[in-house]
Amino acid sequence: MAYLPFNQALLPYFTNIDPSKIESIIRDLLENHRQKVKGLLSHSGPYTWDNLMQPLEDMGDELNKIWSPVAHLHSVMESDALRQAYNQTLPLLTDYHTEMAQNEQLFQAIASLAASADFAKLNSAQQKIIENDIRDFKLSGVHLSADKKERMAALQKQLSQLMTKFSENVLDATQAWTLQITDPEQLAGLPPQALQLAMDNAKQRQLEGYVLTLDYPSYSTGIKFLHNRELRKKLYEAYATRASDQGPHAGKWDNTKIIEDILNVRHEIAQLVGFNNYADYSLATKMAKTPDEVLHFLNDLLAKSKLMAEGEYEEVKALAKKDHLDNLAVWDISYYSEKLQEAKFKFTQEDFRPYFPIDTVLKGMFTIVNKLYGITIVAEEAIEVWHPHVRFFSIYDDKNELRGGFYTDLYARPHKRDGAWMDECRTRRLDGEGLQYPVAFLTCNFMPPVDNQTALLTHDDVLTLFHEFGHCLHHMLTKVNYPSVGGINGVPWDAVEFPSQFMENYCWEKESLSLIAAHYQTGTPLPDTLYQKMLEAKHFQTGMQMVRQLEFALFDFRLHLEYNPAQSGQTEILLNEIRRMTSVFPVPEFNRFQNSFSHIFAGSYAAGYYSYKWAEVLSSDAYAQFEEKGIFDRNTGRAFMENILEIGGVRDPMTSFIAFRGRKPTIDALLKQSGIVKQTAA
Repeated sequence: MAYLPFNQALLPYFTNIDPSKIESIIRDLLENHRQKVKGLLSHSGPYTWDNLMQPLEDMGDELNKIWSPVAHLHSVMESDALRQAYNQTLPLLTDYHTEMAQNEQLFQAIASLAASADFAKLNSAQQKIIENDIRDFKLSGVHLSADKKERMAALQKQLSQLMTKFSENVLDATQAWTLQITDPEQLAGLPPQALQLAMDNAKQRQLEGYVLTLDYPSYSTGIKFLHNRELRKKLYEAYATRASDQGPHAGKWDNTKIIEDILNVRHEIAQLVGFNNYADYSLATKMAKTPDEVLHFLNDLLAKSKLMAEGEYEEVKALAKKDHLDNLAVWDISYYSEKLQEAKFKFTQEDFRPYFPIDTVLKGMFTIVNKLYGITIVAEEAIEVWHPHVRFFSIYDDKNELRGGFYTDLYARPHKRDGAWMDECRTRRLDGEGLQYPVAFLTCNFMPPVDNQTALLTHDDVLTLFHEFGHCLHHMLTKVNYPSVGGINGVPWDAVEFPSQFMENYCWEKESLSLIAAHYQTGTPLPDTLYQKMLEAKHFQTGMQMVRQLEFALFDFRLHLEYNPAQSGQTEILLNEIRRMTSVFPVPEFNRFQNSFSHIFAGSYAAGYYSYKWAEVLSSDAYAQFEEKGIFDRNTGRAFMENILEIGGVRDPMTSFIAFRGRKPTIDALLKQSGIVKQTAA
């Protein structure tokens, strides 16, 4: 079957992005947009979708298409020139967005359309955009006095600059630390792939021997497998003190004051528009409606999982005692957890690497979504990319019509932000010139290919890849033709993780594993013995994993709920209190986890980190429907695509869930999936 290839002209040319011109291009575009808005408001009405809202949608999309590639490169291929250009341009964008959000004449024009008889004639997407805009105008302080609007604008600019600086400090602190090892004996226990990576790290720096870094593939394998306890301690201390007043670079990129400033600014923003705190402000755009609802949900999960987590930790301590280690430290936990898993189930995560070569995993993942949704994914060779490891794929529906595309950038490297994420490059839009196809960025930080061999993933890596691909599908399969509520846009943040977590389920099923797992040298499938061990170990330390996520979620939510600008050191005090409630092992005093908690201090999860668990309830319950009907049942897949993936942010997520499942979600499926029901019933 021949598919119409994706047209490069519809995509950014990354090599054409000149940092020295970014600021002037954005400045000119914003000024042009200001004049267009003035023109739209120059008549007295009546305002319609075509003479007001559609032009606003078009302008938003035009700006996104220029800024999105710049922001993406800033995350994955940062340079001094690009950082400077980004930081010079960000305040211009913040000023513009705040100005538009506080434009009372624009608000009145949109409100008049909402109150008109024409509103009822608009489609559901158009109505939702207008409703969201009116809500967001109020959240931005459109009714404030002139001096308070000015203050809000200053706060918004300060917040965006602080969050960017937080992220840059984490990146700089991560990149700055390296450890050269010349004696290979010190690296005993390190898996072959990680050892080769350490050698490559040394070669790139023109050093002898091996180099360990704080890039996650290097750090995570080191902390799990290095026999040398002192080396594990060094790694842990460097990683846990990044961008702080502690550790090997104490004070150099310290985010402590930045955290306080971010919290202070958010608190003032919330209070300016009539909320008691930033948690209340945040919930104005989420599924959960009250802080009590969120806290009850998190504390209920904690009550159900804490005992299980304590028992799991006791197992780790008991194994360490057999090694005559009575004072188990936090840098020993991953190491002895890995040994415990190997002792109990006779395998480690590294045993999976030979069976998960990246190309096999991608091909199998694409086959899975073909079975579920009838879509076909095709690699494109003629699309320009920003790094040799980056690839581009087009996506087609069961009528062979193009639906969208996505870039994959899967491996860790210098000047690339840590973690895994999906972001939008283009959003679906329909105008007089035709359909603009949605395009996504899929970014991970896996161990790169070493020694000219294919990249090999662990099962945890595969889970991460499927998770981010779930976000991509949510973005690309939308049938909503308006950027503001298409794909992931307009979806409440505590529901946005639903499609991504849903995809993770397919990493555990024998039927789907037969598609994504094959030995990179022989092509032999994943042995049944290894698969059975994997299943037996599925709930290994899920209690500890659960309470760790609850620690993050409770810390984030309560910090934004209870923040008091007059109280100094509140972050550290609260984190210690939360740890006493949640953590099953002591954390050293020097740990500064919060100083690199980018999700909430440099990302979109402030007072919303609970979303991961909240959405997991939705995804677990939705997947139970597939378990009942068949994991590749096409009718169920079609229902999921039509009610969840295609609907964008137009419909309330609970309405969409009920349309798919026939009822509201319950927590039971999540507890069962986490192995917690069985534990608490025992």
